[in-house]
Amino acid sequence: MKRSIPLFLITVGLVVLLDQITKSLIVSNFLLHESMPVVDGLFNITYVRNPGAAFGFMSGASPAFRGIFFSLVTLIAVSLILYHLVKNRIADPFLAFALALVVAGALGNLLDRLRYGEVIDFLDVYISGYHWPAFNIADTAISIGAVFLIVEMVRRREPDI
Repeated sequence: MKRSIPLFLITVGLVVLLDQITKSLIVSNFLLHESMPVVDGLFNITYVRNPGAAFGFMSGASPAFRGIFFSLVTLIAVSLILYHLVKNRIADPFLAFALALVVAGALGNLLDRLRYGEVIDFLDVYISGYHWPAFNIADTAISIGAVFLIVEMVRRREPDI
């Protein structure tokens, strides 16, 4: 546990910092919906705002409801992860890192909701006319953390040989 807590805290801090710096750069250097090709036919930097969650979930709800709902869900999820980390004295650095990525991503997007009322997205991946919904560093951290958690669950379920 001694190694996992500093790893957890450093990871959360660095990912939130990177997420917020990249979003600030986008907001200050791009107009809304402005796009800059990075790899033609595959990847653009495109400034968009997402009032909802993944894939626009709840984007049609009132801004007040969305703000309260997403803030509460984020705070509950982060609290549960922190409780699990401390209560179970997580010593596995891989598990601590995976949990840190999820927490950092959740906090990064929560900061956007508090600052802007919606989440800043800018990573635009596409092939031909088929675009994946734009995302950001926080979303990436949550996704990678979730994959790592699945790997950890599978790893723990495998019988020792």
